[in-house]
Amino acid sequence: MTVSFNHSYRVVLLDIEGTTTPVDFVYQILFPYARKRLADYLAQHFSSPEVRVALKQLREENVQDAKHKLNPPLLSNAAPEAEWQTAIVYLHWLMDADRKSTPLKTLQGLIWEAGYNAGELHSEVFADVPQAFLRWCSQRQRLAIFSSGSVRAQQLLFAHTAVGDLSKFISAYFDTNIGAKREAASYRRIADALQQSTNEIIFLSDIVAELDAAQTAGMQTALCLRPGNAPQPAALHSIIHTFDEMFQ
Repeated sequence: MTVSFNHSYRVVLLDIEGTTTPVDFVYQILFPYARKRLADYLAQHFSSPEVRVALKQLREENVQDAKHKLNPPLLSNAAPEAEWQTAIVYLHWLMDADRKSTPLKTLQGLIWEAGYNAGELHSEVFADVPQAFLRWCSQRQRLAIFSSGSVRAQQLLFAHTAVGDLSKFISAYFDTNIGAKREAASYRRIADALQQSTNEIIFLSDIVAELDAAQTAGMQTALCLRPGNAPQPAALHSIIHTFDEMFQ
């Protein structure tokens, strides 16, 4: 169902996949890139602080998966220099399940960072995105991102688009460290971090369950129906096909 939304929002909070960026870029370019390079990256960087933290979080997640009888590949008690090797199968298992795992997203972000820095990756955004960012900022509306990808991965994506650096328009980034995208509490925390009332924020996403959570928290919402997005159930959210519709 299509409903109109209130234009009193002061912050535009955006999902990435299926909202600013084609789903195919994420699933056909980014995810395979990280998977192909995962073992080599961990072998070279297993002692770095970021990787050590991610592996610790991964072990904790693995324990919880086993406790909940999800039958994950179990991690063995390997020495630190070999720990990453036992994690590979579990990381692939998480990837196959499309799990929004914080340590997995951290590791993917680190691999993508290397790819962007090497000039091997250039991110994609929908054609209407650059002008929409410019118009929102010219209207003194703040832009923020909430994605399951790590904050660093989000920053890299918008800094390395095929149409240039769009990160200059974005004032804040949030990932699953602030909470799950389908939980209302996450959106309240984001509002607190932005020092805004939830009703002054509009959240745009391609997933109804995420919009439901944001709406429960008091945010305005709009469902993005972009090419390649998965079908969504009927819901009481505004519907847009491009960001240009936000200015009508």
